[in-house]
Amino acid sequence: MTDPTPAPATTPSPTGATPAPRASTRDRLLDAAAELFYREGVGVGIETLCRTAGVSKRSMYQLFAGKDEVVAASLERAAPAYEAYLLPPAADGRPPRARIMHVFERLEEAAAAPDFRGCPLVSAAVEVKSPEHPASVVARRRKDALTAFFQQEAERGGAEDPALLARQLTVVFDGSSARAVVQACGLDGLAVATASALLDGAGLPA
Repeated sequence: MTDPTPAPATTPSPTGATPAPRASTRDRLLDAAAELFYREGVGVGIETLCRTAGVSKRSMYQLFAGKDEVVAASLERAAPAYEAYLLPPAADGRPPRARIMHVFERLEEAAAAPDFRGCPLVSAAVEVKSPEHPASVVARRRKDALTAFFQQEAERGGAEDPALLARQLTVVFDGSSARAVVQACGLDGLAVATASALLDGAGLPA
């Protein structure tokens, strides 16, 4: 459904430069939702969400049937940027082991930040609880994509059991994220060391 009162395509620029596109009502809502839900949890109320986004409740309900859809759509919108941060470029030329370790190095970097709240996909799925919730469906699909990346690289690297290794690496990723949140501190190399040990055991050369 489209926004019934779309914003102008661009905003005026006092510098005379080419105006930047103005975010749509939907994008402003989902960007605010992604930030609020990650920082404060999906229990944030609709009024707070709409006020933060500068969107009326009426506009929100014209775009989405309810809050569950907003939670799922905000995860979907934020996921590509999250994955781009975690995953190495598609053709960076590095061997499979280095590409896998890139993900855990990124996790260590993120976990050291004071505003780290864990993996946003796992956090949302844990909060909504139901595996049928739209947000859980999005989270599961996106986490499966991470596992698929691990498996692809494990196959390229000649791992003994790429599918098993990929699931193990996903568990290390999610468990490390959760530990950083519970302990309220960085991982200090724990995720990298654990992933490296798994790769050693699976026969991926250093």
